[in-house]
Amino acid sequence: MKKYVCSACGYVYDPAVGDPDSGVAPGTAFEDIPADWVCPVCGVGKDEFEAE
Repeated sequence: MKKYVCSACGYVYDPAVGDPDSGVAPGTAFEDIPADWVCPVCGVGKDEFEAE
């Protein structure tokens, strides 16, 4: 699975790690994250992320 980078702050979403603090389990592909998920660092939406 690909990692995705926040274009605003540089946070990297790693599917192997997920985002447990936001309810996204490890092993969750970026495409499978809910549409209302936001970057845990700066708060921008999924549309601000690009494939690494």
